[in-house]
Amino acid sequence: MAKKPVQLDENGKRKFGMRDCLAYAAGDLGCNMSFALKGTMAIFWTQFMKLDLWYSLLLVIVQVWDAITAPLIGSMVDADKRQYKRNKFLQYIWFGSVGLIVGGACCFLPFPNAPVWAKMIIFIAGYVVWDAFYTVANVPYGSLLSLISTKPADRASLSAWRSVGSMVGNMVPMMILPFIIYDANNNLVGERVFIAALIMGVLGFICFQFMIKNTEIRENTDVKLDDSQKFNVIEAMGNFVKNRPALGATLAAMGMFVGMQGAATAVTVLFQSYFHNVQFSGIVSMFAMIPIVVFTPLARKMVTKYGKKELAVVGAVCSMVACGLMFVLPITPDMKGVLIYIVCQLFNSLGMGIYSTVSWAMMGDAIDYNEWKTGKREEGTVYALHSFFRKLAQGIGPAVALAIMVALGYVGANEGNQTAEVANRMRYLVPALYFTSAAMEFIGLGLVYNLDKKNLAKMNEELAARHALK
Repeated sequence: MAKKPVQLDENGKRKFGMRDCLAYAAGDLGCNMSFALKGTMAIFWTQFMKLDLWYSLLLVIVQVWDAITAPLIGSMVDADKRQYKRNKFLQYIWFGSVGLIVGGACCFLPFPNAPVWAKMIIFIAGYVVWDAFYTVANVPYGSLLSLISTKPADRASLSAWRSVGSMVGNMVPMMILPFIIYDANNNLVGERVFIAALIMGVLGFICFQFMIKNTEIRENTDVKLDDSQKFNVIEAMGNFVKNRPALGATLAAMGMFVGMQGAATAVTVLFQSYFHNVQFSGIVSMFAMIPIVVFTPLARKMVTKYGKKELAVVGAVCSMVACGLMFVLPITPDMKGVLIYIVCQLFNSLGMGIYSTVSWAMMGDAIDYNEWKTGKREEGTVYALHSFFRKLAQGIGPAVALAIMVALGYVGANEGNQTAEVANRMRYLVPALYFTSAAMEFIGLGLVYNLDKKNLAKMNEELAARHALK
């Protein structure tokens, strides 16, 4: 049977379709195979490795380092003018994916009886190794969206499918791992986490290779109005500060990670000591993903009809209402309380899911906005600076949350046997952290991000006219 001929677009490239969406989804699935265990990191280092508050301090240090390396790598990618067989972004992703085979496991080296100073060195060294490879893969990956297609509907599809990849990459480990890495007493078994991280590294590498093989680059990676201008990293960072869409999307993303990463440890303790069933947390998290699954197929049509910013703001409001209800409703430590918690999380997840399905398309538009206002695309730097602040949130959020937990009586050495008072405080801390997350999303999307449907159409029209003159 003869193969069906590949359909080409007006520029001679493979026509955009489901293959592009699946490939881009596989990229974030690969990223999250490495990233999904990060929510377990605080429990591993406080309960299994017994570092407690030392972990908060070390986490801030490594996240600051992590945040600094992101824009440096982004500017390095932008400044790289060498010719590669396929594309420089894909080449960097390939290199990063190789290191991530073992990179994630470096964060979970199980030596609980080592001296405190040795544990600190193990944590810092392991995290730096993982972060280096993750950043090399993730920063170019995020920049790819603006190069695969310039059409708003295509970008909405890519962003939605990236959310699917992220969701699967988070949901599957979230659902399965609690049954594997915790024992019958709700205590973490560190050696199991290390093995799980190795397996996830291999799965992530496979996902990245699928993405690299099936990604079609349709846009020029070096579009400039003046080819005589050379890349200037300081100027690029200055352009980012003036880029309202990038700043708004970045603040919203920081809020999302404050909720996802900051609340992760508190949620685990909530199920360990309040609901007394940590394995059940994975199933609850799976239910919370249902609204994202339902909304994703609708994202393309809804973006075309209403606009990305407009939808994302509605999502943020939905999350704020759900988190407020989670705080005031009678969530008791029984099945009734669990059911109320699940319902609130469903609506919180719906709001977060609406934003997450368009968030990457919004950053693609922010990269176009940079070109619209300055004449330079600077994909790597714009995305890397976005990643810089996201990573600060990923470090500062959990560190602050853990410090609050300790102030509320949490003792890592007690593992899953926190006092009733501490467990009850976690019941209120969790919705408070989620509400803070949703409020940051609303401010970033509703008050700072300025590319509504009308302005986006104007920008795309003017950029298309400029490109036609080149």
